[in-house]
Amino acid sequence: MEVFEEYLEGIDDPDNRERLQEVFTWVAERFPNLETVIKWNTPMFTDHGTFIIGIDAAKHHMSCAPEGAAMSRFAEDIARAGYSSTKGLFRIRWNQTVDYKLLEKIIEFNIEDKADYTKFWRE
Repeated sequence: MEVFEEYLEGIDDPDNRERLQEVFTWVAERFPNLETVIKWNTPMFTDHGTFIIGIDAAKHHMSCAPEGAAMSRFAEDIARAGYSSTKGLFRIRWNQTVDYKLLEKIIEFNIEDKADYTKFWRE
């Protein structure tokens, strides 16, 4: 998690910083085999060199980017959780509850779906 320290220090709002730290810590504890990296100024969790999820801070929300395959698979769950989304990411507003069960399902899906994948991104 040291990889994310400098990124977190750059978040001005201490409540948002703490909230994002909680999510990073949860992911790291729940999925200890995932590696932490920062690419394109985005904190990411990877597995055997392949992208699993990126989570970063914006002014009004944190963005969770699990790639399009996971977004398609969990689109209804993401909408039901009350999160806005695009093709490649969903947004959790700072005042919203983090649906950790949903986050867990998305991460587990990507780990399993990309178990034999050798490239960083899906093609």
